[in-house]
Amino acid sequence: MGMFSRMAEQKITEAMAKGEFDNLAGAGKPLIIEDLSHVPEELRMSYKLLKNAGILPEELQLQKECVQLRDLLHACREAGEQQRISRKLTEKSLRLRMLLEERGLNTSSVFYEYEPAVRKRLEG
Repeated sequence: MGMFSRMAEQKITEAMAKGEFDNLAGAGKPLIIEDLSHVPEELRMSYKLLKNAGILPEELQLQKECVQLRDLLHACREAGEQQRISRKLTEKSLRLRMLLEERGLNTSSVFYEYEPAVRKRLEG
């Protein structure tokens, strides 16, 4: 064990003895382990950072917007507005397909499994 590891262990032991870890959020609760197996290994850390910051990666943001536009289109009754929404949906869908192709995600069926989760978040 290196010098820094020993120092870290010593600081942790001292903090535990002082009770500094007693009232932490989530104390006594199981850890939630996220399955990131569908995310390429080299992107996992950046996806995790974005998620913790409340930011969606561009492809998920586009997918979310497509879901919203589809819902708007189904609810819309005015022809002119339907055309405008349909055009916007086509643009977003095209951008999404291009982005997926560019990033090599278009061959991953797992990516398309996000849509139900995105819908659920929008409804909730």
